[in-house]
Amino acid sequence: MADELQFVENGLQRTQIDEFFQKELGRAGYGGMEIAKTPMGTQIVLKAEKPGMVIGKGGKNIRKITSTLESDFGLDDPQVDVQEVDEPDLNARIVADKLANALERGWYFRKAGHTTIDRIMDSGALGAEIVLSGKVTGARSRVEKFNRGYIKHNGEPAEEIVDHGIGTAVMKLGTIGVQVKIIPPDAELPDDFEIYEDVEIEDYVVEGDSVDDLLSGEPEGAEEGDEPTLGAPPEEDETADAEDQSDEEVFDEEVVEEEGDFEEPEVPDEADVEEELDDLDAAVEEELDEETEAEADELMNEMESASEDDEDKADEEDEAADAEDDEDAEGDEE
Repeated sequence: MADELQFVENGLQRTQIDEFFQKELGRAGYGGMEIAKTPMGTQIVLKAEKPGMVIGKGGKNIRKITSTLESDFGLDDPQVDVQEVDEPDLNARIVADKLANALERGWYFRKAGHTTIDRIMDSGALGAEIVLSGKVTGARSRVEKFNRGYIKHNGEPAEEIVDHGIGTAVMKLGTIGVQVKIIPPDAELPDDFEIYEDVEIEDYVVEGDSVDDLLSGEPEGAEEGDEPTLGAPPEEDETADAEDQSDEEVFDEEVVEEEGDFEEPEVPDEADVEEELDDLDAAVEEELDEETEAEADELMNEMESASEDDEDKADEEDEAADAEDDEDAEGDEE
């Protein structure tokens, strides 16, 4: 069998065993399991709120579970170990089952959610979240959330640190899904940090090094010939230093000679600059006024000439009309 198919088969078998324990040990407060295959057989560790109910009278119940694992799931020599849960209110599986049972007994969903999450936080949890999805009150299904503290939703901390639990409440209107997430009190998150007050820096410095030496990169007691430490400039050959110094001197002399011939420009006074700007503005305004007046005169002349032409045309039209009227009158008389 290929490795991929083997992983899928192992995951399916693990899920089926988990569902079997959830169904058989629900009244005992089933809180999860851990499976490890060893050369001697399969080691299974059960977490339960009431270990006595899991074992049964004289070990009757545990023997029944062992035989079922061998016959139905094909496990070789299963060895079942039952451990009691120290704090049931910090186990997400147990909390989800209790909340689902409370809803089935007729608790109002808000009262059940707030009561459950308050018990979780009173037990010392860093954060918790409860999600109820389904027909909680009416015919239309919806999602209700209850949050307290700090909770992680994605990334590796959400998979490794956050404890997940799922339960189901069968109601008259329909099934309500219960999802619980809890961050235990002893969880170490990657973004945690501590602030120490009234602490001497020397307590955290390596012996023989002071803070100034660490910043400069030169430890105390460094002798000639020692290898340079981090931050110290590398040693160079003396001949190279002499050549560099001679080049620098020649370059400085050339720069000095050039600087002697160069004259710095005079910086004009601010008052003079403002006066020049005012004069320029006045000159520009005068030129604009002259141009506008010239354009106005040209427009007036054009309008006058156009009006005179219109009057001449009107007179000519009147004379032509009078002449036509006279001709018509003469023709009538004849």
